[in-house]
Amino acid sequence: MSLESWGALTLALVLGAVSPGPSLALVLRNTMVGGRRHGIVTGLGHGIGFGVYAFTTSAALSIALSAHSSIQELLRWGGAALLIWIGYSFIRKAEDASEQLEYHSSTESVGFAQGFLVALLNPKILAWMLAIYAPFVKTEAPIHISLAMGLLATCTDAGWYIMVAAVLSGTDAIVALRSHAHIINRAMGVLMLLFAGLLATGLL
Repeated sequence: MSLESWGALTLALVLGAVSPGPSLALVLRNTMVGGRRHGIVTGLGHGIGFGVYAFTTSAALSIALSAHSSIQELLRWGGAALLIWIGYSFIRKAEDASEQLEYHSSTESVGFAQGFLVALLNPKILAWMLAIYAPFVKTEAPIHISLAMGLLATCTDAGWYIMVAAVLSGTDAIVALRSHAHIINRAMGVLMLLFAGLLATGLL
């Protein structure tokens, strides 16, 4: 992969990490209830779960492309369709002013497991991975590329949630993040639709 491709993938992963949702709600809740350390451990668990998903997805896509060369076109259009669905979901969520982030109570001893499972068992993350990784995975890509993609996903995701727990918790910034969740969701929706257009036209 070129440096530009790695940069584009990193941007997509960052956008996915900062979007409000169950993962952010869990990290916030565990930080407020169990303290900063609890929130950091939860964020680390989520990042590792996300990285496992990323590695598995990229490796599976590479194998699928090796078996059927025509899958590249299918992935392109399927990825665009998934991004449209994700974008629409974000915009619809933004329009629902009554929707609030749900918090899940926990104790520090299970914070890591909660973060890991929230990432690993979220079907939207699978859809996100399939859509985002499709243009970056090549036929018979070396295993170290998939490992690098997984590591990048882990560092990006865990880095964001650890920063939320360690730096933003207990400050006005976290309040602003929660109160402006609808604006973030709407912006994310527009960006996903833009990514869908770029992917469909072969520019991504």
